[in-house]
Amino acid sequence: MELVRVTEAAALSSAPYMGRGDPKAGDQAAVDAMRTVLDTVAMAGRVVIGEGEKDEAPMLYNGEEVGSGEAPALDLAVDPVEGTRLLALGLSNAIAVIAAAPAGAMWDPGPSFYMNKLVVERSARDAIDITLSPTENLQRVAEAQGRPVEHLTVFVLDKPRHVELVREIREAGARVSLHTDGDVMGALLAAYPGTGIDLLMGIGGTPEGVIAAAAVKALGGGIQGVRAPQGAEERARIEAELPEGEPLDRVLGPDDLIADPDAFFAATSITGGPFLEGVRYDRRVGVTTESLVIRAASGSIRHIRGTHRLDPDHIFRKAMGSGTEGPGLVPGIGFDGLSEEILQRPLNDSMP
Repeated sequence: MELVRVTEAAALSSAPYMGRGDPKAGDQAAVDAMRTVLDTVAMAGRVVIGEGEKDEAPMLYNGEEVGSGEAPALDLAVDPVEGTRLLALGLSNAIAVIAAAPAGAMWDPGPSFYMNKLVVERSARDAIDITLSPTENLQRVAEAQGRPVEHLTVFVLDKPRHVELVREIREAGARVSLHTDGDVMGALLAAYPGTGIDLLMGIGGTPEGVIAAAAVKALGGGIQGVRAPQGAEERARIEAELPEGEPLDRVLGPDDLIADPDAFFAATSITGGPFLEGVRYDRRVGVTTESLVIRAASGSIRHIRGTHRLDPDHIFRKAMGSGTEGPGLVPGIGFDGLSEEILQRPLNDSMP
């Protein structure tokens, strides 16, 4: 439960950048806040999946140790803003996410950047086989759920590489929900019953696949992934680091991606979406966030609505900075000025 404070901090810090056209600034604000709050969490954490290699990312780099240093020892996968472009454009489904598992349990993707993924909810988890065609998987899922293929909706990233996939899904009779970004959110929607999304199909990020696996596993859904290098250079890097005897196209299931029954996932919405409200400002109570927290061991799913007054000494406020150009702030506007302006708006007005 402590880790939800981490995603709340990232969401609160990046929300002022919603719709301002600067994805890098919004992401950096979230990174700074997430890193600050992580060190207040009682754990010996190691970032398995973060913002990149150490020479590419000064904070939250792969292999970085975070937390207080005390037990428990945890592997972490973080994405301070999943959907930086969505945030910059003011579109829905930008979220701050973190996944955790006991040390040594989280699969390290190494140089693999792209992965073909297939995600479904619990009722169809034993029906899928990513080595089969999309048409066959749609038929299997429909049969497992006792309904026609025509009733299925598939989340697909709107990328040129998916032209044939989209064509086949439609020819099979299913519907396609196209999204420019949001691998992790897509997996959540597919694994969480009642969202209107029944499957996720297609090639997205490998790191996002591991983060998604923690959520899908905790929800009891099904996920399968296969490395899908998108160029000769990526393929060569992967092959150079593959364990002896392991094929590049090995099918990775939930227990391969998270090799422990106790997986933990937390997400806080930044811009809002189908089942999580984004960061909002209310003049009566302050800033509100909505988060989803899932733990595999207990099977618990919690929707947490947080209210944050952001007093000067609060850890979130410190993470967001106090100067006019500090991290997590709109350039040229201090937090006090920004909050006063927003809190004067009508009740429940969303972020500008």
